[in-house]
Amino acid sequence: MPGRSSSDSSSSTTPTPSRASSPLPFSLHSSSSSETESNSPLLGLGRYTTSGDSRWIWRNWGSSSPRRRKRDGRRWRTFKGILRRIVRHPLFPRQPLTIILALLVFTVFAISLTLILLYVLNPDKEALPWRAYCTIPPITSVPPRYRNVLPYPYINPLPKVMPPSFPPDDLDTLAPAGLFLAVFSMDSSLERRMLIRTTWAAHPRSRNGAGEGDGGMGTSRTVVRFVLGQPRKGWERRIQSEMEMYNDMIILPCSENMNSGKSHAYFTWAASNAWVPPVYFNTTRPEPEFSYSNQHTPAPRLAPHDPYLAWKDSASGHPRPWVRPDYVAKVDDDAFVMLAELEARMRLELYATGQRPYGMPYTSSVSTSSRVEAPKVEPETGAPADTPISSMVEQEMPRDGSANDPLVYWGYLVKEKFMAGELYGLSWSLVDWVSKDPSVKGLTKGAEDKQTAKWMGLHPRAAEIRWSSDRCWIYDHPRSGTVYSHGFLFPSEVSRVKKSVLTLLDKVFRNSSTGTTTAVGTSMLLSLSHSSVSAFGTRYQQPLQEMDLAHSVEALVEGSDMSELQEEKSIDTERAWRTREGRITRYENRRVGGTVVVHFIKKHMWFLETALAFLEGDNYSQIELESLNADEGRLSVGLASVWTDSSVFKPTNASAAL
Repeated sequence: MPGRSSSDSSSSTTPTPSRASSPLPFSLHSSSSSETESNSPLLGLGRYTTSGDSRWIWRNWGSSSPRRRKRDGRRWRTFKGILRRIVRHPLFPRQPLTIILALLVFTVFAISLTLILLYVLNPDKEALPWRAYCTIPPITSVPPRYRNVLPYPYINPLPKVMPPSFPPDDLDTLAPAGLFLAVFSMDSSLERRMLIRTTWAAHPRSRNGAGEGDGGMGTSRTVVRFVLGQPRKGWERRIQSEMEMYNDMIILPCSENMNSGKSHAYFTWAASNAWVPPVYFNTTRPEPEFSYSNQHTPAPRLAPHDPYLAWKDSASGHPRPWVRPDYVAKVDDDAFVMLAELEARMRLELYATGQRPYGMPYTSSVSTSSRVEAPKVEPETGAPADTPISSMVEQEMPRDGSANDPLVYWGYLVKEKFMAGELYGLSWSLVDWVSKDPSVKGLTKGAEDKQTAKWMGLHPRAAEIRWSSDRCWIYDHPRSGTVYSHGFLFPSEVSRVKKSVLTLLDKVFRNSSTGTTTAVGTSMLLSLSHSSVSAFGTRYQQPLQEMDLAHSVEALVEGSDMSELQEEKSIDTERAWRTREGRITRYENRRVGGTVVVHFIKKHMWFLETALAFLEGDNYSQIELESLNADEGRLSVGLASVWTDSSVFKPTNASAAL
């Protein structure tokens, strides 16, 4: 992800002001001395009104005291002397052939030095072990600076008690979370905004989940808006028209930028203006009460992609007031988000206790990596060195009168330091504090994802903030070739990955003389980072040159038969297509539990590929349909497919369009 080093953050461009017009020649300037002096860029160098005077000025440009002229002359003579010695050296090339060879050697040296520096300074040198991340999820959400941080490659040790699988059985008995999600965009990105509006912001499979879905109940409180800085002059009218058409855009009172305060301006705006729909239905467990639960505002004008239940409520003629969101999140416009997956994970954080995942029982015997050590205070955070913290992760934190509000910082934890900038969210109390704290306002310049992590370190209850991370289901597009990229991931493949990784770890454990699985060798790291689709640092090449669009999208799915086809092997492409898994099988007959975010989608064609992989496709593949019982009841779901017939795509080389 945003590498998901500081560079892995979001990628937007700061608008460049128009070039100023060139000044007129001096001889064409007005002869008025007052006007000339007031507008002259050379004030203090003498008055000029004629071409002769201007030539005098240019001749005397840079003149100063005799002492300075003498010092400058000495430096110039020294430089000429050194240059003369180099030219007169016996090894200095003088013939055309030797000059060309010398230039060639110098060029090779410069290129080699540049490559070495790029390698040394690049924080992402090896592919990360995503298979281990999917196998062993974190068992604690204690902030990294209050615990023993994991060394590279940041693999969690095997816990004595594994956290419960996601999703829990009682997920849909919990009231949905209110989520205000802002897509960071810029004035010229109209086409990308339209792609988002018509795909993951509104599509039923993004909002409802897999299979039959839940009718949009889970995302009934999830609102998507586009956030921009001040548009450039040439774009103002177009942006205004777009705002009136879709009613889903927010213009912040700052210039368009990526790392110069836009994120802080957004959270400050959200603290006063972010609202989401209320809970429209009853749930088994009542909606939790927080300090902001009673804040409300009249229902606003809706956007086309707002939740179906909000539109239904609006059509009643007496819409219910909107309330404050439980979370305020931001996402880059080069990311593809599955809203039902995102909301489900954030919903569980509202009901989690202590610093443990939801549903994980308390245990007093934890691994040494989970024990809290003395807080490691970074100088820039300004946090007090004597911050009181608990001696164990699972111990409940003390609460004050207003501390029933959740303190959650959710995203992809990069190098145990910060949440990656492609998508992260803050609970409402943190947003409200960020907008008001004066110390935060002085930390708005710089990599925005790193700055947000610093804000969390300044919070009065920094040790209680839940740093909830998901390293498995947030990754980069398979074609990006970054350290965080692999094939499109589904729960069925992750189940197979878990089985193979646990078998590998068990083998290493039995063969290890120390009886531990914490040591990760090079060969083991390669196996844990293996992808059937992509390879780190290598440009993606589809398995076969001649593949139609449907086949090429299937080849981007991690672990699929299509992804393992090879030109030199005579494997039946149609057989690999027929034996692919349908959506019901891939999601293991569950509504959620798969990919949350695909990032680093730099081309519109990549975006459309991602939409086809996650929003389209048959619930059952052809071979699955053949193996099913002919009972109509069992086929009722499988035949409800929204996949476009692949026959409409001509069997041309799909890679040519990418």
